Order: sequence, then structure tokens, then C-alpha cells
Amino acid sequence: MTRITKATDLEATREKLTELLDEHAARKGHRFELEELCLNAHDGEEFLGGISAKLGTEWVYVDLLALSEAARGKGIGGQLIAELEEIARAKGKRGIFLDTYSFQAPDFYRKMGFTEVGHIDDYPQGEARYFFAKRL
Repeated sequence: MTRITKATDLEATREKLTELLDEHAARKGHRFELEELCLNAHDGEEFLGGISAKLGTEWVYVDLLALSEAARGKGIGGQLIAELEEIARAKGKRGIFLDTYSFQAPDFYRKMGFTEVGHIDDYPQGEARYFFAKRL
């Protein structure tokens, strides 16, 4: 009988899941590779924010980008995206994709050259979740 349990060692579970996905992808002639990358922005000792991404076989997924209130509107987010794009190009990646909410930064990503590829209305309630991609 199958038993479903809550994982207590998240990292070990992620590693096992990645192995399973890689095995399946290999049977289809692909690789399921993920390299994690974080870039930080500082002003002296002050942490302003950063970006967290997963570099896959051909594309990069941005899972987090956040800036302190004091850092917003100063071009730092654009610098983080530009640095990530440079790294992605150097590693031969074809594009970058991400998601954001209507109350966060959809216009910022449009300004950075990302194209909306989908959205979910009323998620969270009264807002929307947007999905963006940018080919490099």
C-alpha cells in the first residue's frame, strides 16, 4: 500500500526527485540539469536585495527577485537581470523565464524585454499571476 508522508529532509528529497527527473529525461534524449545561482546587491555592508535562479539545460528560471524598499527604482533590479542574462549567455542558455504577481513587478519585466506568455486571473484573489519569458 502506498503511503504519503511529509518530507523532513527537503534537500535530500529534492536530490532524489532531480535524479528521477534526470533518468526520465535521459530516456527521451535530454538532460534534466539544474544549477542554482544567487546574485546579491549591496551598498557597502547594506544588503539591498538579489536574484535567485535555476539554470536548466537550455533555459534559466528566476524563482526570486527582491529589493529592499530603499533600493527600488534605482536600476538595481535591471542590473541584476542584466548580470543574469550575461551569465546565461556565457553558459549557452536560450532564454530566461519567471513569474510575478500583478501587485509586484509585471511592468518592470516588460521594460526589461520579457514577454507575457500566460497569466492566471484572480490569483491571489483580486490580483493576477503573470508568467514571462525572454529569449536571449
